Amino acid sequence: MSVLVLILAVSAACCLGFGFVLQQNAASNAPLSDFLSPRLLVDLVRVPRWLGGLGLMVCGMVLGAIALGNGEISLVEPLLATNLLFAMALSRYQTKQSLGWQGWGGLVLLAGGVSAFIVAGQPQGGEAVINPLRQWLIIGIMVGLALLLTAYAKRSRMYAAPALLSVAAGLLYGVQDALTRVTGQRFGEGGWSELLTGWQPYAVLVIGLTGLVLVQSAFETAPLRMSLPPLTAAQPLAGIVCGVGFLGDQLRTDAGALAGQAAGLAAVVAGIVLLGMHPAMPAGTRVTERSLQPH
Repeated sequence: MSVLVLILAVSAACCLGFGFVLQQNAASNAPLSDFLSPRLLVDLVRVPRWLGGLGLMVCGMVLGAIALGNGEISLVEPLLATNLLFAMALSRYQTKQSLGWQGWGGLVLLAGGVSAFIVAGQPQGGEAVINPLRQWLIIGIMVGLALLLTAYAKRSRMYAAPALLSVAAGLLYGVQDALTRVTGQRFGEGGWSELLTGWQPYAVLVIGLTGLVLVQSAFETAPLRMSLPPLTAAQPLAGIVCGVGFLGDQLRTDAGALAGQAAGLAAVVAGIVLLGMHPAMPAGTRVTERSLQPH
């Protein structure tokens, strides 16, 4: 594993984690009438704390894109999932809440799970799949699932909607990471002319803005402990599927390696859940018993 990729991915995770906490601090006070509407971004852009969080998130995405340009998505995505560790650190500073067994257990599971997956899978780059049908099938499944979850969230009660929206955003961000890598490759091969004539950079922009609305709507309607863990868990899983599915990433496939990868991903998800439910994570100000009216 490249030290540069490790530094870039962990730095990106740090920026993302801090940025998510600041965004949720601000979004929790946004009007509920803006739920799942671009108006939410218009309201939030006037809040300095949210702008600071957005700036950190953008820095994290840029660092993540550079990491993806230098390493396999199946390697970078699990490292980006450690953003929850940094979110926990800032939340703990804000709340003065001790970690306890739950916090330390979550940290060990998340960090150990990422390490186990990387060691067992030994991600390596390969030739991207030329078949466009396979690429569009995988992207279509991810985007379709995100749309279904979003549609159901609009009709569900408040306590279920944030988690559904966070999973939907995580799926979109995983696809965005994959297309960001393709965009970087196109730029490296042919410069700006090659970049701007492809559909990928425009898809990255549309997916990024859509995911941002979904994430802010989740942050608006639920505590960080309910909204951030599903996002953090879904994004690397979607990214790994795209990486192996059509970007040519290769993972070891013998029985022992597959068992290690499965155990590592399970530990990552368990760690994310433990950290997300920790009292140190901001509780927000929303009354979760209220229902969202269908539009």
